[in-house]
Amino acid sequence: MSGEPTLDVSRLGPWMDESGLPGKGGPIEQHFVAGGSQNEIYEIRRGELHGALRIPPPTAPETRDDGILREWRIIEALGGTDVPHTPAIAMCDDKSILGRTFYIMGFVDGWSPMSSHGRWPAPFDDDLEARKGLAYQLVEGIALLGNVDWRDRGLGDLGRPDGFHERQVDRWTNFLTRIKGRDLPGFEVAADWLRSRRPIDFIPGLMHGDYQFANVMFAHGAPARLSAIVDWEMGTVGDPKLDLGWVVQGWPEDTNDRSLSGFSYADMYAMPSKDDIVRHYAEVSGRQVDDLDYYVILAKWKLAVVLEQGYQRAGDDEKLQAFGPIVLRLMEEAADLADSTDYK
Repeated sequence: MSGEPTLDVSRLGPWMDESGLPGKGGPIEQHFVAGGSQNEIYEIRRGELHGALRIPPPTAPETRDDGILREWRIIEALGGTDVPHTPAIAMCDDKSILGRTFYIMGFVDGWSPMSSHGRWPAPFDDDLEARKGLAYQLVEGIALLGNVDWRDRGLGDLGRPDGFHERQVDRWTNFLTRIKGRDLPGFEVAADWLRSRRPIDFIPGLMHGDYQFANVMFAHGAPARLSAIVDWEMGTVGDPKLDLGWVVQGWPEDTNDRSLSGFSYADMYAMPSKDDIVRHYAEVSGRQVDDLDYYVILAKWKLAVVLEQGYQRAGDDEKLQAFGPIVLRLMEEAADLADSTDYK
């Protein structure tokens, strides 16, 4: 499609040659896959190479180059593990090549729930038993991720697990203070609750940071198989159970409610119950989940603050404007759960 961004293959080709990638000297086929203000993705082919190149757009802040390096470190470290991921092929931090730091990963032959437009592809559109597998595979991905030996994989300096929970409230309160444009009812209720409580245990591990159906890919056909966890911008070493809280904080109470069809980008009708996917996570990960309410409250509260930033800078952007009521709902839910839970 005209107007889509393209890569400068006259500079990319020689770098690929010097990096020892397949197809030396041959033509490069490129196809713009997706992109926004943070990153662009291109499908590239050259000889036997079939990959995806991930790069910040020219207008992205300089910090995105550091983010690309962070993502690269994570997918490279996942090589040889049982975590579904895109294979790491090559990375370039020489900005004279394409103007930004970028990396090439293996192209995944699969599908993203983000492209399903609120309706699952066959056979998951009609086979409701097969559909359940999508949810179990989703939580299994983070169960496996959290058990990766991050120290052995060279990620000892990726995050700051010491004091992880002690930092959360102050960090995100300060963040909200910098962007604040309105009051968020329930904010202090949930914040005070989180300040006075901690999880039953804390076993540091790799976490994705924004884990949901939007950030995974599945293999084609049944049974459901997770092909890759993608989009590692917020990946770190922290508390992996926060990824679980992120998933279940918006999980419907009644997945047999037919009105859930078309509710969002992911049709949640006939999915397993929240209890079922939490149980599956516990079985695969070996972690206890008796303190799940803590993580759900933290996830709702933190997500509300994150989305508030988008709402405050929305301007005429209808997508960002839509965050406004979502933020208020999330904060109210966090406060209500804090008031009602028995978790001490």
